[in-house]
Amino acid sequence: MFSRRAEWHTPLNRLTIERRKRGDLLDLTETNPTRAGIDYPHDALAEALARGARAPYDPDPRGLRSAREALGDPDDVILTASTSEAYSFLFKLLTDPGDNVLTPAPSYPLLEHLASMELVELRPFMLEFHRRWEIHELPVNERTRAIVVVNPNNPTGSFVTAAEWERIASCGLPVISDEVFLDYPLDGTTPTPPSSKVLTFRLGGLSKSAGLPHFKLGWIRVSGPGKREALEALELIADNFLSVATPVQAALPELLRIAPQIRDAIRARTRANLRALREAFTRAPSAHVLPVEGGWSAVIRVPRMMSDDELALALLDRGVLVQPGYFFDFAAEGYLVVSLLTREEVFREGIARVVDMMPA
Repeated sequence: MFSRRAEWHTPLNRLTIERRKRGDLLDLTETNPTRAGIDYPHDALAEALARGARAPYDPDPRGLRSAREALGDPDDVILTASTSEAYSFLFKLLTDPGDNVLTPAPSYPLLEHLASMELVELRPFMLEFHRRWEIHELPVNERTRAIVVVNPNNPTGSFVTAAEWERIASCGLPVISDEVFLDYPLDGTTPTPPSSKVLTFRLGGLSKSAGLPHFKLGWIRVSGPGKREALEALELIADNFLSVATPVQAALPELLRIAPQIRDAIRARTRANLRALREAFTRAPSAHVLPVEGGWSAVIRVPRMMSDDELALALLDRGVLVQPGYFFDFAAEGYLVVSLLTREEVFREGIARVVDMMPA
């Protein structure tokens, strides 16, 4: 009755079912900054949008020039309604049904759904942990059309190094560099830009860089060989949707001036929670917090006393919600993921209960 695009289903797992039965939980999975107690300059944001609402509707498939100018070189940018839409546009641009795209694992599971809607296969390349998370093998085949890199990765928090960028570029394929968390380095890490040797699409947006997921604006920066042709094709694709609201585009220059205030508040939260997490696990030598270079998440390596799912359910019985590693396609059991964006008092109490579950 429906197309293959609509055939995928996400069955409810035990953790989701049990979570829905519970009342108050210490939620260590919160990644929505608007629900995490971040102090927003609401008046300034409202005034910016109110002024943007006065702009006439004069659509440009690439996005209002004033908005693109605020992001840098306006001739290299396409605006989208979200990073998800940016992926959708790029899959349309680069693939035909049955082609494949390389994507990292572990990684956030959204890409699986976006690719299935374009009838595109995902081929994972595993991040290997050797003191840090590293990229080694890239399983390119004759149907591979692009390589997706999340920089820093979600949830491992690992940045792509210069040597890894060169290894990726050596494949000669277009690169989609998802940089939504790029503004949140931790531990003094300095991000390395992608190689200029291949056609590259760098994704960003207000959702993470300004902590404004509800404002619905993202962007694609295009560079490298074939840039002009790619931009022209993306303009044609975007012209069929014209999905970005005019008020938020008109308000973008002002929103970008407000963004550092929100970003600083988020940085303070994630850094404080990471310090608290590391301190808490000094009392649990059987587990440890893996290195985190950037982003909003942290990975905890735990003893394999039970499956990750069973451990997450046991923590749920103690009133704590975490994400088990299988949710992100970790290669083995023994991983929990927590959000560093969580309210600090909730985070500290929740982590204390996780530590109490660890064997001596």
